[in-house]
Amino acid sequence: MQSLLAIADPTRRRIVELLAQRDRTAGELVAEFDLSAPAISQHLNVLREAGLVTTRAEGQSRIQTLNPDGLDDISAWLDRTRSFWSQRLDALERELKADAERNKTKKKKS
Repeated sequence: MQSLLAIADPTRRRIVELLAQRDRTAGELVAEFDLSAPAISQHLNVLREAGLVTTRAEGQSRIQTLNPDGLDDISAWLDRTRSFWSQRLDALERELKADAERNKTKKKKS
């Protein structure tokens, strides 16, 4: 669940969104924010530790890439949460329909 904690921060979410568009250098990411290069570097470290971002060397540049496999934890959590709410909402719908039928039956008897 480290990946979910990593994207709890809005700056890191934005970095993930930018990297979802295309790979970027750290310098390109810095240019997108009103933050220092060391601050962006710290955010990238958190994202790397969470498995959301990988870095590869190309000459003197370090290219940041979104790791789609890192999103698996988030996807699994969302699926579990959706399933929980779907079951609850289905049960609520059944209860409301049953209640409506009971009320209809009561009115007919009156």
